[in-house]
Amino acid sequence: MKDFPFYNGVPVAVDGRGWAILMASLVVAFAALAWVPLESFPLNFIPALLFVGIPLIALQRVVGPHWRALFGPVGFKQIGQMLLFAVLTIVGSLAVGFVLSRLMTMTSNPVSDSLAAESVAQLMARLLPTIPQLIGEEFLGVLPFLAVLWLCVSRFGLSRRMGIVLGLVVSGLIFGAAHLPTYDWNWGQALLGIGWARVLLTLAYVWTRNLWVSAGAHILNDWTGFLFAFAMSHGPIE
Repeated sequence: MKDFPFYNGVPVAVDGRGWAILMASLVVAFAALAWVPLESFPLNFIPALLFVGIPLIALQRVVGPHWRALFGPVGFKQIGQMLLFAVLTIVGSLAVGFVLSRLMTMTSNPVSDSLAAESVAQLMARLLPTIPQLIGEEFLGVLPFLAVLWLCVSRFGLSRRMGIVLGLVVSGLIFGAAHLPTYDWNWGQALLGIGWARVLLTLAYVWTRNLWVSAGAHILNDWTGFLFAFAMSHGPIE
């Protein structure tokens, strides 16, 4: 299996300045997603496309055509891997959520809460833009993972295995922190609950070296939750 890209000069070296540009692009992309006030369909595609487009453009500027190293083929095997990691993420998130609910007050996802007042058409208008958005969230998870891996191996002289572990932890915490406003600044739920879900999704990338797999698992995970919440609030769809 191919190694992770960019952390050890393969297929191209990325230095500290390059990683700083990539991390800054994630900040700008997240700000665009959070602050561009376009919520009606189809304009809600614009912040979602900015969220995925800004780091992708930055990645192209830093590594040139080697940006494709983040991705792999998509076939029946990869679809099966998406399903597997989606199930693992759902089960793992439910397990951690159950434990956290015994230790702290949990905050519901406002999107799930709002589904009770929506029609099927409104649901789809909300869900479709999440496809580019969730691919953007994979950049938010995978690029910090690779940056920490590069920092550990190339700068701190740590082992590749330790870099992977620290990359999973740090990227999970970053991802969880990005969800703090969504969960009303519930630090425990965001950093531990959402952060753990991010670790599981990043493991999909670690296992396959294919961002399409982690993105597919992410979409399946989130859509399952939203569709379940919609079904529970509406009863059977006729």
